[in-house]
Amino acid sequence: MTTTADTRTMQRRTVQTHCPYCALQCAMNLTVTERPGEPDTFAVEGASFPTNKGRLCRKGSTAAELLTRRHDRLTSPLLRGEDGELHPASWDEALEHVATEIRRIQGERGADAVGVFGSGGLTNEKTYALGKFARVALGTAQIDYNGRFCMSSASKASTLAFGLDRGLPFPLTDLDSACTVLLLGSNVADTMPPFVQHLEGARATGGLIVVDPRRSNTAELTAEGGGLHIAPAPGGDLVLLLSVAQVVLEEGLADADYLQQRVSGLDSFRRSVTQWWPERAQSLTGVGADQIRLIARRLGHAARAARNGGDPVYILTGRGVEQHKDGTDTARAAISLALLLGLPGTRAGGYGTLTGQGNGQGGREMGQKTDQLPGIRSITDPADRAHMARIWGVEPEALPGPGRPAAQLLHTMGHDDGVRALLVHGSNVAVSAPDAARVVENLRALELLVVADFFLSETAAEADVVLPVLQWAEEDGTMTNLEGRVLRRRKLVEPPSGAPSSAGSGTDAPDSGPRSELWIWHELARRLGCSSAFPVEPAEVFAEIRQATEGAAADYSGLDWQLLDDGHAAYWPVPSALLGGESSLTGEPIIGTSRMFLERFAHADGRARLAAITPGRTPAPAPGELTLTTGRHMEHYQSGTQTRRVAALLDAHPEATIAVHPATALEHGLEEGTDAVVANAQGEMTARVVWDAGIRTDTIFAPFHYAGQGTANLLTRALTDPQSGMPEFKNTPVTIRPAGAPGAARSETTSSKETTP
Repeated sequence: MTTTADTRTMQRRTVQTHCPYCALQCAMNLTVTERPGEPDTFAVEGASFPTNKGRLCRKGSTAAELLTRRHDRLTSPLLRGEDGELHPASWDEALEHVATEIRRIQGERGADAVGVFGSGGLTNEKTYALGKFARVALGTAQIDYNGRFCMSSASKASTLAFGLDRGLPFPLTDLDSACTVLLLGSNVADTMPPFVQHLEGARATGGLIVVDPRRSNTAELTAEGGGLHIAPAPGGDLVLLLSVAQVVLEEGLADADYLQQRVSGLDSFRRSVTQWWPERAQSLTGVGADQIRLIARRLGHAARAARNGGDPVYILTGRGVEQHKDGTDTARAAISLALLLGLPGTRAGGYGTLTGQGNGQGGREMGQKTDQLPGIRSITDPADRAHMARIWGVEPEALPGPGRPAAQLLHTMGHDDGVRALLVHGSNVAVSAPDAARVVENLRALELLVVADFFLSETAAEADVVLPVLQWAEEDGTMTNLEGRVLRRRKLVEPPSGAPSSAGSGTDAPDSGPRSELWIWHELARRLGCSSAFPVEPAEVFAEIRQATEGAAADYSGLDWQLLDDGHAAYWPVPSALLGGESSLTGEPIIGTSRMFLERFAHADGRARLAAITPGRTPAPAPGELTLTTGRHMEHYQSGTQTRRVAALLDAHPEATIAVHPATALEHGLEEGTDAVVANAQGEMTARVVWDAGIRTDTIFAPFHYAGQGTANLLTRALTDPQSGMPEFKNTPVTIRPAGAPGAARSETTSSKETTP
């Protein structure tokens, strides 16, 4: 941190930190100027860093605006009174109420009657402490997080194929030299714009292949000789990949030596893809047989050249192919294709999945996932349970087993077979979860709903207790980006102080002002009589993480904050603090493992796994139906709790829209700029019609950032992947019709209370 005093009345301080949004975790210099008696002002500029190369997107460049927002920032705990409204309360009063209700509910219904819902936006320290709090202080198995809606299919597929889940098992800068990149189901030009710099090499050779049912801004990068855009029908990606694999095998484009030396299961996989010759696959994918063969040949010839010293080839997947009821199999098919080509664990290229949330990678490593303990340890493995029991000071048999994955947890809560109390941290499930109307109904059926947030989100508006917490620049911690690189989040300012509560203050808790979740869990654990320690300082929690993950797959034991502050590039696993050489592109000293699987994969025999993949039959839409797929705008993030409060971002996309091909719009009587109702058995959403000639005529697209009747997840179903628990966000049958008079008013909240700006 640097500090300068320009005058006797002004102070300016700067830290280098990382963006609070996506998993690219762009580096930025954040400066605060403080003048006595005046509000602080902030300035943001991109900092030199390998992932963003000094650039920021619109979200990152405006991120500091939320630090100055005061009129709707939560600064005091809120308790719902007998009048049904939320009222300010002291911290002591709020936490004592939560502890009392937890004791009552668990006493009547058992430990698993209380559930916890976390987030891929929490720091590593808070993620770790949340998992510990659930399993030790609450003794509940019912913990999961919103990463189940993001990375679960890719995580499961990577674990099955490689024996380990790391989104990108290589530095992002390795893509810079690629001649060919197959990018499936990811609109990086909108979701993480600085990423596009790493695709320039592939574009220059005409080797960028983008698979997306609409011509997104990323697909547009293939124009003017940049590559190829393939537009399959939603849900057709799995058969498309299997058919490409069939051509690679049939035409002798696979790397036979690599497969013999490093992979098992080829015969089983080969038999399963034999039936998917391109002429058969085209009827299910909507992609012509000639295009399928073109993809296979481009990849096959480029990979062969890469193995002989040419530029590398990469296959990357995103949520577009993973958020399906067969998302794990689709991600496995992409990995299988990469293995056929001899890419993973070599200098010829590789496979990776693009993590979405800011700490999506660390968030699934540190123990908030219902089936995992810190370090990607298994909650059902006796040795892993024994290790964590020693760290936490409990007996192994006291630790609960796996609970319900996120969608099942949310869709059963409030009922006899589900949790009766839920603690939500860093997630807005009223907007982001599938079958959102059912989720809101279930939230209202709970005996206790506690939400920790820094704004009154649509979920917080339903809570019995709301706990104000810190924003990104008000706390220290670590994050793990999409490459498995551990980064330091640095504190710059103190949080705003809250107005004193009329309810008075307890002697053991500050009366007002946002608090770290670490402090909240410490206080609740104490009130619940838990004997295990819950440190409140992030550095102390990180030291415990090092012990907890020692010897695990995601090993952080060789790290400390000083090494991160000194500029070392740290990629887990880091079993010791020995330096591993220099980065070939940046010259940064490296700790840990920047490139995975160079010698062996993480299965016991060191080999990657191929296995048979058999697609289920996906029924075609009924007559008159279209397929709804969801995604993001460049200017908004997740449920929009943050970005809908930034004027420049909200002005760019102020309301929910539905993208429709002009031919489809004319068929259904939809005029551009008017309202349409999109409906199915789950519910209805209302959105403004946008004509888009780049989308398939059988497909419509809606962003999922909006509340009220613009909530796209009012339509998505509770169908989940049986292997990963991932809901099917990308393939929802719907009908569409004009809403009536153009510009009809629409509600913008899912609660009876106004919560949006």
